[in-house]
Amino acid sequence: MRILPAAIALLCIVGVAVDASLAADLPVGQIDRFIEQKWQQADVQPAEPISDSRFVRRLYLDLVGRIPTPQERETFLADQRPDKREHLVDLLLGSEDHVVHFADLFDTLLMGRGSDRDYCNRREHQWRSWLEQAFRENRPWDEVVQEILLARPASPDERGTVWFLYERENDHQKIAEAVAPAFFGIRIECAQCHDHMLAGEIEQRHYWGLVAFFNRSENAKTENGPRVKESAIGGFSEFAKLSGESTPNLLTFFGADVVDEPRPDADQKQEDLPELYVEAALKGEPQVPKFSRREQFVSHVANGHPLIARAFVNRMWAILLGRGIVHPFDEMDSTHEPSHPELLDWLAQDFRDSGHDIRRLIRMIVLSRHYALDSRRPEGIDDPALFAWSLERPLTAEQLARSMQVALHGSFRNDHPLFRQLRETLPDVLPETVGTGVDAALFLSNNPAVNTFIAESDEPSHLIPRIQQLDTPAEQVTALIVTLFGRPPADDEIERIAGFVATAEPGSQARSQRWQHVVWALLTSAEFRFNH
Repeated sequence: MRILPAAIALLCIVGVAVDASLAADLPVGQIDRFIEQKWQQADVQPAEPISDSRFVRRLYLDLVGRIPTPQERETFLADQRPDKREHLVDLLLGSEDHVVHFADLFDTLLMGRGSDRDYCNRREHQWRSWLEQAFRENRPWDEVVQEILLARPASPDERGTVWFLYERENDHQKIAEAVAPAFFGIRIECAQCHDHMLAGEIEQRHYWGLVAFFNRSENAKTENGPRVKESAIGGFSEFAKLSGESTPNLLTFFGADVVDEPRPDADQKQEDLPELYVEAALKGEPQVPKFSRREQFVSHVANGHPLIARAFVNRMWAILLGRGIVHPFDEMDSTHEPSHPELLDWLAQDFRDSGHDIRRLIRMIVLSRHYALDSRRPEGIDDPALFAWSLERPLTAEQLARSMQVALHGSFRNDHPLFRQLRETLPDVLPETVGTGVDAALFLSNNPAVNTFIAESDEPSHLIPRIQQLDTPAEQVTALIVTLFGRPPADDEIERIAGFVATAEPGSQARSQRWQHVVWALLTSAEFRFNH
C-alpha cells in the first residue's frame, strides 16, 4: 500500500520516524530511555518504585483482571529469584484468566457496552469465543483486524468474525464511525458534512469513502447462521459539500490511494448477474463478489496501514498506564500531539517488526521502569503526560466483579450476577478523564445486591468466617487488609477496626455483622476500586 502525502504529513506531526533496522536492534530498556529523557528535559524527579506487594496487585489487575488471592500474593513475595517479576508476567500472560480479561476489554472497546441481549448474542454467535481464541493463540493483531473487517469466515470456528459488522445492523455510517477509531485510532464523525475543522488532514471524502467500502454489505440469515453478505453492484452515491457541490464517494480512506472501480453512468441500470460472483469456499456461505469492496479495503487499505500498529500500541499503553502517548487514545490526529513522539514511533515499528505480537508488547510495557512507579504524585509535578508517577485507574466492571469475589470468596465465577449489575453502572473502559469513581462507590454503597453478596459470604472458606478464626484482633485485621488491599495495615487501622468489631460479643451474629460493615466500607473505598 502506498502512503499518500496527507498521511505522511500527519505522521510527521504525530511522530518522528525511526529507522526500521535501528528499531529492531533496540533493547527493551529503550522505553525507559525515551521516558527518562522527558524527565530530564522537564527537570523532574519521578516517583519512587513500588514494592513487590504493590506490584503484584497492579499486575494481576492489569493482566488477568482481578486482585491476586492471598496464596498467589504470598507465593510471589516468597519467590527469591531476582527475575521473579519477569516470571510472573509470563505466567499471567499464558493463563486462561488473561485470555478472558483481554476478551472483556476488547469486546467493550470494539463493540461498546451492550444490553443483556447484546451480550447473549455475542456469545451465541461466537464473537466472544472467537475473540478469546485470538488472545489465547496470541494471534497477530493485523490478522485479527483483517478478519474482522472482511467478515468472511474461513471455517465454522471463525464465524464470530462477522459480528463486528453484523451487530451494527446495516448502518454503514455507524460501521465507518466504528472502524476508524477501533482500528486506526482516529475519529471521523466531524468529517461527515465537511473536512475536519481542526484536523484538516481528515477530509470529508475519507468519511464517505470509508462508508462506500461497506455500503454494499448487508446482514443475511444463512444455513450456517448470521452472515454479512455483499452485493457486486450498487453503492455509487454522492456526498454534498458545504458549497452545495455533489461529489462521488470514491473508495478511499485516510492515508491510502483511491481504489479503482468502474463507475456506471448515472442513468445506467446495473444488473446483479451470477457471473459477477464466485462461490464461497464453504458450503452454505453467501456468494462472494469478484470485486469485493470489503476485500479491497482489507488488502489495499488495512493491510500495512501505519496507523494499525500505531493505534494499537497507543491503546495498549493507555490500558496499562492510564492514558495514551496520544490522548485521547482514539484521536490520533494533528490536534493531539504525542507526549513522546519518538517512543510512539519506536513502539509501532517494533510491534510491526515482531509480527504484531501482542504479548511481547504487553511484556515490554509492564517490565519497564515507569510501569512500576508509585502512584503518589511527586510534589511539584502536575503533567500526567510525563508518566513520572503511576496514574490511578478505576477498575472496570469486570475487574471489580472478579476482585470482589476473590476478596470475599477466594475464587470467582465469570457468570456471577455482579457482572451484569456492574456493567450497567460502570460502562466506561479507558475513560478520557478519571474522576472519583462516584458511580462505583454509590453502587457499592446503596445496591441491595452488594449487601446480600457480603452477607452471604459465610462459607467456612470465605473471608469473614476465616478471619474470625484467627487468634488476635491484630491478626484478623491484618488478614482482612492484606486480602483486600494487598498491603499490611497501619497501626491506626488495626486500632479502629478492632475497636469497632469488639463492641459485639465474639462468636455472635452481631460480631459477624460488624465484620460485614467493615468489609463493606473497605470495598467502597478508592483503595479497592482503583488500580494504583
